[in-house]
Amino acid sequence: MTTLLHRTRRAVQRFGIDICRYPGSWSGPQLVQLLRRFEVDTVLDVGAHAGGYGSMLRAADFDGRIVSFEPLSGPRADLLQASQEDDRWTVLAYALGDTDGTTVMNVAGNSGASSSVLPMLPRHRNAAPHAVYTGRQSAEVRRLDGLWEQVTAPGERVFLKLDVQGFEAHVLRGLGELTEDIVGLQLETSFVPLYEGGLLFNDALAYAQDELGMTLMSVVPGFTDPASGQMLQCDLVLFKDQVAP
Repeated sequence: MTTLLHRTRRAVQRFGIDICRYPGSWSGPQLVQLLRRFEVDTVLDVGAHAGGYGSMLRAADFDGRIVSFEPLSGPRADLLQASQEDDRWTVLAYALGDTDGTTVMNVAGNSGASSSVLPMLPRHRNAAPHAVYTGRQSAEVRRLDGLWEQVTAPGERVFLKLDVQGFEAHVLRGLGELTEDIVGLQLETSFVPLYEGGLLFNDALAYAQDELGMTLMSVVPGFTDPASGQMLQCDLVLFKDQVAP
């Protein structure tokens, strides 16, 4: 007999969304287990949107500091509400990149979740028509190395999470000489081009392994084309394994 969960799951899958029992095959508790293993003190949550990532960390009992970056005013209002009673969770209204200045963000129709500085390609629009751009908003862009002393403390072990819709390479270049100070990294990456000039899976993995000296710890399934079943995005979770306690 078809259950309400099954009917609801089939309905939302048409929009590239899935519903599964918690925890799934890889979830917040597994991430926090790794953060504890590598003694992470601070998570830099870049592209924080409405605060779902930070809330997931707190639900899984991560008690370190969280610094969330969200340039769009709509999602940031929800982010501020999610973090308002947490004195170890800071919100900054910046986009991060490889220059300091201003830019124009393309605002996506899925409550801003797929918003990007980069143009969205037809493959993405066809697979997720609900995420097409519906407007534009100016944003202040900062390099992370210029903010480093503001967002971290000496001796802290820092984990960098990037959910910036194809702009990952720009954020990583904005670290400058500080790549050695990052213990771990989680970044969303695409198997096929979804944003013009966006970082793709093979290049992202090679950069993290060869340039940052990190070891892949997990691949987290992401956005799937509901028409073909092909996975289009995933998250890579990596750490500098040689510094594991």
